[in-house]
Amino acid sequence: MFRVGVTRDFLTPAGELAMGDIGLRALKDSPYVSYEFFHEHLPEVAPEQIADYDGVISLSPRFTKRSLSGDTSRLGVLARFGVGYDMVDVDALTERDILLTITPDGVRRPVASAIVTLILALTHELFAKDRLVRQGRWVERQGITARGLTGKVLGSIGVGNIGRELFRLIKPFEMAHLGFDPLVKQADAEDLGVKLVDLETLMRRSDFVSINCPLKAETKGIVGERELSWMKPEAYLINTARGALVDQEALYRALKQKRIRGAGLDVFDPEPLPGGDPLAELENVILTPHSICWTDECFRTNGECAVRSVLDALQGRTPEHVVNREVLSHPGLHAKLEENRRRWTLTGGESN
Repeated sequence: MFRVGVTRDFLTPAGELAMGDIGLRALKDSPYVSYEFFHEHLPEVAPEQIADYDGVISLSPRFTKRSLSGDTSRLGVLARFGVGYDMVDVDALTERDILLTITPDGVRRPVASAIVTLILALTHELFAKDRLVRQGRWVERQGITARGLTGKVLGSIGVGNIGRELFRLIKPFEMAHLGFDPLVKQADAEDLGVKLVDLETLMRRSDFVSINCPLKAETKGIVGERELSWMKPEAYLINTARGALVDQEALYRALKQKRIRGAGLDVFDPEPLPGGDPLAELENVILTPHSICWTDECFRTNGECAVRSVLDALQGRTPEHVVNREVLSHPGLHAKLEENRRRWTLTGGESN
C-alpha cells in the first residue's frame, strides 16, 4: 500500500475539512493508496511528519532543509496546492531526489476572477458605499464618484498562466491591455490583444497595475518607491501574488498621501498582517487574508491537479507540472520511480 500525507492546515481545529471537497476522490478510489492528514499543523514541517510517506500534498507550511533532514528514502513527490513555492526549499528537495509539483490548472480561473473582483470593488467604491448605509449617511452618496472601466488601461506584471487568464476574463470591459514579462514574446501575447512594454511604461500608462509574477530573487520588491512614483494619481495597484513583490512601507506612503487612488491586497510581507499595521487604517485599500481566490472551485481543482501529480509519481511516471526539472536527470529519482512502478504492478495496478 502506498501512503500519502496531507498537511493538517486543510482542516479546521475540530478536524473537519475547512473548504469542503478538496479533490481527493481519486486517492479515495484507489485500492492501492491510503492517505491521512498530518496529526498536527506546524508552520515548518518536521522530519518525522514526512518520514513514512511516498507522497505529500501541502497547502501552506514551510519545507526547509531541516524538514528534509530525516529519512526521505520513500518520499518521491511533494505536491503543493497553488503555484507559489517560496515556502519550499527547492534545492533541498532536489538534493533528496524529490519532485516538487504545483497546480496551475487549479488557480488560473479563481485567481484571475479574484483580481477582477478587486478591480470592480475598488472602482465602484463598494466598501465606501457600504459604510454610508451602515452608518446612516445615505444622503452623502452623491459625494462618492465611482469609475468605469471602458477605455482604461490594465497592466499586468507577468503574462503567464494567471495574467493571460485575467486578460481573457476582462476583455468584455473594453480596456487596453499592457504586459511586462521578460520571458514572453510579443507574438505570444498578440492573441490576447496584449502589448508588451517595459516596466516603467506599464506603470506610467496603466490605470490598474496587477502583479502576477512569482516571487524570486530577481522579482522581490519589483514594485518599490520608484515604481509607485511612476503611477498615475488615479491608478490602482492589485497584488494577489506575493507580499514581498511590493515594498509595503512605500505603498502605505503612496496610499496615505493619495499619490495613487487605491489598492487591493490579498498578500502581505509578513503574513499574517500584524495587528495595528497602518495599512489597516486606510480607507482606499481593500485587504483580504491571502484567501480571496479560495472558492469551492479553487480547492477542488487544485486538489485534483495535486492528486494527479501524486498518482503519476506513485505509478512511476513523471508528473506534468514539475518545478525542479533538474531532478529529472537524477539517478536517485529514477530509482524511486522505478521502485514505485514495480510496487504498483505487484499490487495488481496497471501503469501506463
